[in-house]
Amino acid sequence: MHIQSNDIAQMEQRYRAAFINSLGGFKSVIMVGTADQSGQTNLAIFNSLFHIGANPPLCGLIFRPDSVERHTLSNIEETGFYTVNHLNTDIYKQAHQTSARYPKTTSEFEATGLTPQYEPGFHAPFVAESHVRFALEMREKINLGINGTILIIGQITGVWLPDGAIQSDGFVDLEEAGTITCSGLDSYHTTQRLARLTYAKPDSFPREIE
Repeated sequence: MHIQSNDIAQMEQRYRAAFINSLGGFKSVIMVGTADQSGQTNLAIFNSLFHIGANPPLCGLIFRPDSVERHTLSNIEETGFYTVNHLNTDIYKQAHQTSARYPKTTSEFEATGLTPQYEPGFHAPFVAESHVRFALEMREKINLGINGTILIIGQITGVWLPDGAIQSDGFVDLEEAGTITCSGLDSYHTTQRLARLTYAKPDSFPREIE
């Protein structure tokens, strides 16, 4: 099957969104917790989080065009603070429900039965039921002219993980932590690691890390 650009352009809108969104393969799926300056909380699911750099520790997050109210984006712009919370098998359905278009006065925490958790000195709420959580402060906002989306770059300022999730070389074992992944817009998956491999060098073939 060969699908060309004109075929993609002629697809029905939701069909095209599902098709293109799933082409990239498995990816991270997280909930972003925010609160406005008055303390009204918001929680939203995203599959667009990506690593930018480790020193300083930066992550990027893509937002769709703000042609409608984007409560998460407006809260981040207003306060500069937000949290990233991994999904696990106990909460993925509640996480998916946060994508519903609730009014700003409705907290997705309350609507889905998830628990907001605050850490001292940090404005945005975490998800208590999430096993892997980290805090971010906004460092840069970039408007992408190609399609009107918005890139928010945040710096990680604190991380909370289960005991035993970090291996001796700093690798975070997400399977040990219970994190799940996603494909497309609505498909959630557990994972099974094949192997970790040694650093690739031109003069040697990688071997499995014990």
